[in-house]
Formats: sequence, C-alpha cells, structure tokens
Amino acid sequence: MKRIFLFVLDSFGIGAMPDAESFGDVGVNTLASCAASAELKIPNMIAAGLGNIQGVTCLPRAEAPTGAFARLTEKSMGKDTTIGHWEIAGIVSPDPLPTYPDGFPAEILDAFEKATGRGWLCNLPYSGTDVIRDYGEEQMKTGKWIVYTSADSVFQVAANEELIPLEELYDACHKARNILRGKHGVGRVIARPFVGNSAGNFKRTSNRHDYSLEPPRETLLDALKAAGLSSIGVGKIHDIFAGIGTTEHVYNTSNTNGMEHAMHYAQTDFQGLCFVNLVDFDMVYGHRRDIDGYARALSEFDAWLMGFMEKMGEEDLVMITADHGCDPGYTATTDHTREYVPLLMLGKGVKQVDLGTRGSFADIAATVAELLGVPFETPGISFAKEILK
Repeated sequence: MKRIFLFVLDSFGIGAMPDAESFGDVGVNTLASCAASAELKIPNMIAAGLGNIQGVTCLPRAEAPTGAFARLTEKSMGKDTTIGHWEIAGIVSPDPLPTYPDGFPAEILDAFEKATGRGWLCNLPYSGTDVIRDYGEEQMKTGKWIVYTSADSVFQVAANEELIPLEELYDACHKARNILRGKHGVGRVIARPFVGNSAGNFKRTSNRHDYSLEPPRETLLDALKAAGLSSIGVGKIHDIFAGIGTTEHVYNTSNTNGMEHAMHYAQTDFQGLCFVNLVDFDMVYGHRRDIDGYARALSEFDAWLMGFMEKMGEEDLVMITADHGCDPGYTATTDHTREYVPLLMLGKGVKQVDLGTRGSFADIAATVAELLGVPFETPGISFAKEILK
C-alpha cells in the first residue's frame, strides 16, 4: 500500500464489552441507539459490512459486502480517548490513567493557582455544558478558572473568551500539564473556552485544545516518521500524541471541516498514513446524549464517504474505526461507555472478508505497519495478508 487513511469516528461503539459492567456501563450500545433514530441513513457503511460485524443485530446484513470488516476489543483498561488512540497506534495500557470522582486534591489546585495567578471554581465531575451554565456567571464576577473533570482521566479548564484571552487559557493548561505528572498524570488537560454573558446563553467554542500525556513508548506514528514516511494528523491526533510522531498536522473546527481536510489529503501525493479524528460524534452528540444528532452526523459521514472513495487509487486503503463508545441513549451517565468498536476497510486491493472479533485495537497498528513495510513492535497482530487480494 502507498496511502492509508485511518478514520476514527470518535466514540462510535457497537455494543458492550464483557467487562462493561465493571466500568459502570450496563447494556450500552452506541450504534443500536443511533439505529433507533429515523435520522440514521448509512447505506454505504452497511454495504461495507457494518451490519455483518459479529454482535451487530440492529442493522441489515449485506449479502456481498464491499469491504473487509471486524469487531475490535479494547485490551487496555480504559474507555477514554487517549488510551483508545494509543492502542490503535500500538500501545496496550494495562493500568488505567488516574481519575478524580471527588475532584482534584489540594496539592494540585494550589500549584495550579500559584502557577497561573487565578483561583478556581467547581472542582467536581461535571458535564461540559452544565458546568458553564452553573459557574459561568461566577467566573465573570471573580475571574477564577472553572476546573472540572469527568469519569475520564481529564483535568478540564473552562474560561470565557470574552473575559480571559485564549492565549492565557492555553498557557494555564500548559502549566497544568507540567503539574499533572507521576501519580497525577491524567491522560489529558483540556482547554474549554466558551462565550456568552449569562447562564442562558453560554456556549462552548471550537477553540478547544488538548494537552495529552506523552505516550509511554514508541507508537506507529514514530515508526512511520523514522522510516521517512508521512504521518499526517487531522483533528485531535496531534494533541492526543502530545505532538510526537506526526510529520504534519491540521486541526478541525467540526466533523465537516475534518472531512474537508481528509479530502484535501486524498488529492495529495504522499506515502504513509493520514490519521483522522472526527470528534463531534463524541463531543457534540454522545456526551450530550443527542441520539438524532449522532445519527445525522453518521449519515453525513456516510454520504461523504463515496465521494472520498472516488479519490482512492489502486494502492490506497481506507480504515474506519473508533476509540471507545459514548452511547447517546444511555442515561445513567453522560460519560464514555466501554464498548467494542467496528473496523471497516475499503479499497481496490481489499478482499471482502469477515475478520471476526479481534483481540486488540493494536491489530490496526500492526496491520498498517506491515502494509507500509515499516518495522514496528506491538502486541497487536497484523491481518494484512488476510485482507489483500
């Protein structure tokens, strides 16, 4: 293969893993929730074999799938963006990253306040939209950071762009990242800017920025870069890997914008990987438990996909997967859900084959490395020979 386009439909799970209950998730299924919506129209992914994947019962099966397909198991002990993407890139994480269901300890917040010169509000697990509704006006009065977390390993800082400049927010998050190391090494510090002047009209903006923990060892991206191949990050990819391993990157303002970037690269001559994260599925629809919105976003991607495939050459491969679940129909929490994820593979050189249930997301990294002829050590098992015609 010459070019591989790897799309992560952020949070597009396809059913609870056997250990989901231990993560607080019972009966979760992101795909099934979306399939119950009249807004879901995904004929191209169904034709590729999405309904044929083991365990999927909410979609029709394709009699002659147009691609190869599989169900992927998350081997790492997590259900967050960082660990999910690390595993896709070849790293299995046996231990979960730290979480803070009761808020962060004083030692962290005292250091953050000293480093940034501003106090803090909240320090609780919170929905991102609810926290600005409940604390936005107090921030306007006091100038303090809104610090919050979730069930994931995140330290989130919300600030009104009209009060605190973006550059100051980003600098504060950079300082927080340097504080949150060792036993407090959360997966991500996230800048969460918003605008508005009252609880009724506060709205988050697209100027979010993630400051990730550095991967503990070499990833697929490092191997590609070392081999002189392109390792292109679209969307959050550059941030998720702490800027390590990409040869170039571009941020997205929306799923639509991310697809525009991917189309640009489809018309570009390169050799290597274009790794695309489309975060709106998770951030805009999954966490907000918006079933119809999630279904519409999947339909938009599906409709766009065929035009994208027209740009693919004889030595190009498209892989579509996810990093965890975020079931919009699960009302017990607004957090990520522990689910299997799909893998669809399309291209002129791809067999129509059912790869069953794979043992790790890291199988993707092993396969991409083999297809691009790059040596890379990973616990994943390559299926390159099984999918090639």
